[in-house]
Amino acid sequence: MPARRQENPGFLGVPPGRGSCPLTGPLPFDLIYTDYHGMQQMKQHMGLSLKKHKCHIRVIDTFGTEPAYNHEEYATLHGYRTNWGYWNLNARQYMTMFPHTPDNSFMGFVSEELNETEKKSIQQNKVNNMAVVYGKEASMWKQGKDGFLQILHNYMEVHGTVYYETQRPPEVPAFVKNHGLLPQHELQQLLRKAKLFIGFGFPYEGPAPLEAIANGCIFLQPKFTPPHSSLNHEFFRGKPTSREVSSQHPYAEQYIGRPHVMTVDYNNSLEFDSAIREIMRTQVEPYLPYEYTCEGMLERVHAYIQHQDFCSLEPPFVPTNLSRPESAGGSRVPGPLFVPLPNSTALSWASNVTAPAAWPPLSSLRLLVSQEGQSCVETCRSEGFICEPAHFRFINNKEALRRLEVQCDVVDSEVNHILPAFSVLRRECGLQREPLLFSCAGYSPKYRRLCPCRDFRRGQVALCRDCL
Repeated sequence: MPARRQENPGFLGVPPGRGSCPLTGPLPFDLIYTDYHGMQQMKQHMGLSLKKHKCHIRVIDTFGTEPAYNHEEYATLHGYRTNWGYWNLNARQYMTMFPHTPDNSFMGFVSEELNETEKKSIQQNKVNNMAVVYGKEASMWKQGKDGFLQILHNYMEVHGTVYYETQRPPEVPAFVKNHGLLPQHELQQLLRKAKLFIGFGFPYEGPAPLEAIANGCIFLQPKFTPPHSSLNHEFFRGKPTSREVSSQHPYAEQYIGRPHVMTVDYNNSLEFDSAIREIMRTQVEPYLPYEYTCEGMLERVHAYIQHQDFCSLEPPFVPTNLSRPESAGGSRVPGPLFVPLPNSTALSWASNVTAPAAWPPLSSLRLLVSQEGQSCVETCRSEGFICEPAHFRFINNKEALRRLEVQCDVVDSEVNHILPAFSVLRRECGLQREPLLFSCAGYSPKYRRLCPCRDFRRGQVALCRDCL
């Protein structure tokens, strides 16, 4: 049973008062799953003891927290301070609902999985010209929706689930059949009949599109040009991330895609019209990514509980201490740590070098170099990999620079969230001095970054092929 917030201090063994007395004895559990509000309350009640027990905490975090915002001193000095973040956790202690921030851990959630009989029944009972709008608040129907809704209405019967008390909300066009706010079971029945589930651009990254796709709908959503972020959109302002959101549901766009998901420019009426006609021609089966099934989530969370340990200090990684064979030709120079991966620009860990104990294991490492102005998130994704922050400590060294044939007149060790990185123009190379600032998300227009990518299991992006 999860504890209610007002009971938490007692469960934590906190003495009465405001946390001036340190906790005595061990915690009565291994892990604490909470959110940002819970963190504030724990700080209030635990005082100085929170620092000692922070390694046990996992923070459920919808939009993600990037390392530059998480490091309190760095965030304050460099303009990344927000009302959230700044807890000086290992960034992998933040757990997100979707795998949008590789610096964090992807916890996810479970969506209902259908059996084969249910899937067959859904496909037989689909109404080809029926659309359900993703927008249960009347305010979501305001401003600029009339154009594309009219196009949709030309082809399909449009259904809404907009909340109202007595009168139909005036923002909802007369041609929309509004069912009001539905209980979950009735909404599922509606989705099982509908061909299309259409997003208005808000809310961002909710569970409903996954539920709709699992019930055999095609999800149509707007493309954001330019992408929404804390720089240009009020909703993201003050959140501890500089992430750019390219559509209403980037996971659906990037990890599911066509034919189940279509992402188009709603301001282009020809493109929107064409998308509706294509949807009406397209037949899809109900689909749920493995990572959102009950088994998929249990597999992932089990792996985290078994392997993630933020309480034990990681020993410094010293390449010269590794056991490795000498170079070819009998030379006494030790062989390389990183070797070219066949048919790729990436380097991998040399199979004849004893790999230090690590999770994910170093067999999953794919070392790449970013372009100027490119983050490691983008660099890894462009090659079909995912950025793995746990691997940064193994590439934060001169040997990685040497194997990538980087020309360095000087190699400095500094505190900066884009490091390790180098400037081609100045022939300057920088290594990271603060492990909490290893960041997949950071980028600079003047520097190319060393990026620790990894492979991942199909349908389970949180885990590498050798992670289980």
